[in-house]
Amino acid sequence: MSTSTATGSRFDLGKHDMMVFILIMSLTGLQNAITEILPEFSLGPLELGVGEFVFIPIVLVLLFRTYWAALAVPVGEIVFGEILLGEFDGLGAMEGLLLIPVCYYFAAKLLQDPENTTQLALVVFLAEALEEFFAMWIDIGKVYVGVEELEAVPGLPESILVLEGVDFVTQMVITGVVFGVIPALYLYPKLHGKIEPLLGMEPFTGERGASMMSGFSITALAAVLVAVPLALAAEAASEAGGAINVIWEPEFLEAYGQQFIAVPIVVSAVVAAIVWYRANRSP
Repeated sequence: MSTSTATGSRFDLGKHDMMVFILIMSLTGLQNAITEILPEFSLGPLELGVGEFVFIPIVLVLLFRTYWAALAVPVGEIVFGEILLGEFDGLGAMEGLLLIPVCYYFAAKLLQDPENTTQLALVVFLAEALEEFFAMWIDIGKVYVGVEELEAVPGLPESILVLEGVDFVTQMVITGVVFGVIPALYLYPKLHGKIEPLLGMEPFTGERGASMMSGFSITALAAVLVAVPLALAAEAASEAGGAINVIWEPEFLEAYGQQFIAVPIVVSAVVAAIVWYRANRSP
C-alpha cells in the first residue's frame, strides 16, 4: 500500500497516485460541468452564482494531501470544463493551473488534526480564500497593464478595486462558505479513513490537538509566492494575444446548444467510474 499520504514524499507519483490524480481530475471536471448549467443572477455590475462546488476538490485534496492531488483540480477544469466544451483559452488557463495547486496544497498541509472541525473549516476557507484573493489581484493587475489610459478616466481605478473587492467577498460567502466550508464539514469526516484505503493509500491520521502551525511549510509558501507573478505574467500575455497564445475555440455550445454540456458531464462521470472500478480491483 502506498504511504505517500502518510510518510513518503508528497511529490512522488506512483501507480496509486496516478489513480487518485485521474479520479480527482474527473470529479472536479464533473462538478465544474454541472455548475455551468446553474443559473446566475445579476445585481448591477455583479454576477451572483455558484462558481463551483468547491467542497468536492478541496475535500479530496485534504484526504490525499499530495501536490498531484491538488494539481488534478485545475487539470480537470481545463480538460472537462474548457477543452471538451471548446473554450480553451491558451495562456488564460495558466492562472488556475499555477494558483490552485499551490494554494490548495499549502492549506492542506496546515490540517494537522483531522478530527478538529475548527481546523478543518479554517483550512477549507483558507484554500479557497488564497486562490480567490490572488486571482482578484491578478484580474486588477491585467486591467492596469492592458489599459494605458486608465488614470485618464476619473474614478475608474477606484471603481475597479471596489468591484473586484465586492466580488471577492460575495464569492467567499457563496463559494467559500455555502459551497465550501459547510458541506466539507459534513463530507470530510464521512470519507476520511474510508476512501483512501480503497485507492491503495494510507489515511492521514495526524495528531490529536496538534497546532495548524506545525504543518506550516516554507517550501509550500514559497511555491505560492512564485506562482502569483507567473500567473500574472501568463494572464498579461494572454490579454496581449499574439502567436504565443494558442487558443482553441470551436464553439461547441453555440453549434450544438446548451445540451452539449451533457458531453463533459457524461465523459467525466465515466472516467471517474472506470478509475474507481480499477482501483478496487487492484491488489
